[in-house]
Amino acid sequence: MSNPNSPRPGQVSAAGDDPDATAILPEDSFRPDVASLEGALAAATAKAEENFNQYVRTLAEFDNFRKRAGRDLENAHRYAVERFAQELVPALDGFELAIANAGADVGRLIEGQAATQRLLLKAFEKAGIAAVDPTGQPFNPNEHEAMTTQPSGQYPPGTVLQTVQKGYLLNGRLLRPARVIVSRAADA
Repeated sequence: MSNPNSPRPGQVSAAGDDPDATAILPEDSFRPDVASLEGALAAATAKAEENFNQYVRTLAEFDNFRKRAGRDLENAHRYAVERFAQELVPALDGFELAIANAGADVGRLIEGQAATQRLLLKAFEKAGIAAVDPTGQPFNPNEHEAMTTQPSGQYPPGTVLQTVQKGYLLNGRLLRPARVIVSRAADA
């Protein structure tokens, strides 16, 4: 028979009877240390405030960096040709001097123009600008603009016979195509 003191299903017995049973502790058995919890809360609050302040400073530094980078980029765009312009100023001085002395000796005028041209070529070289003069070379539609064609028995068809206007490359990139006259097969 069954024990009249044994628990019915769903009923909790004393802790000693059932190893899975939950024991109920008296109210005074758990006394939290309020002072240590308040200290831990204050430390966590201080750490959170420190992290927030660091976040705000980092955000401000990033914003300043972004603004500074924007100004630097704007200045780079605005003053990108400054070095090239400084190289061109002496060439302009040469032209002004030639105009001022236009009534002088023609030989000296030509000599002055040649000196000015050398200054310009030197400025172009420093800036990475190279002239394209394809006379005698095969026609390249990527770098040349055909103005007209002429029959030629001396050159094969598609050869540049004459450069009407030089082209220019800026650091290997086409700045202006050379305008050329291209050979074609002789008329029969």
